[in-house]
Amino acid sequence: MIDFTNKTLIKLKPMELKEGEETISTLLIPDEKVTFAFVSMRDKLIFTDKRIVSVNVQGITGKKIDYTSIPYSKIQVFSIETAGTFDLDSELDVTISGLGTVRFELSAQTDVKELGTFLSVQIL
Repeated sequence: MIDFTNKTLIKLKPMELKEGEETISTLLIPDEKVTFAFVSMRDKLIFTDKRIVSVNVQGITGKKIDYTSIPYSKIQVFSIETAGTFDLDSELDVTISGLGTVRFELSAQTDVKELGTFLSVQIL
């Protein structure tokens, strides 16, 4: 479960951008584009060119969904950690004004340096 208030460590793997767009299509504003999309079980984490959207599917049936939208202007600090020889996962820590720091564990398929460059462009 992606939970910004509990700062949960999440195992995320990349998913198709089209699926990310479909997931948050009703939330997208005109000209907003999905740039990265990740999935963890039923939950998703989607980066657009304007914000990060957490999609938390709740309940047994999955009909109840919590959408948390974090504009890049609220990110104070972020750090990335690349995968190593024995630790195959990358990590992204994001400090969000009013929420604190959240850590995301990303699968080895994620180009975390590309994600870091993207975040730099968005917040600097």
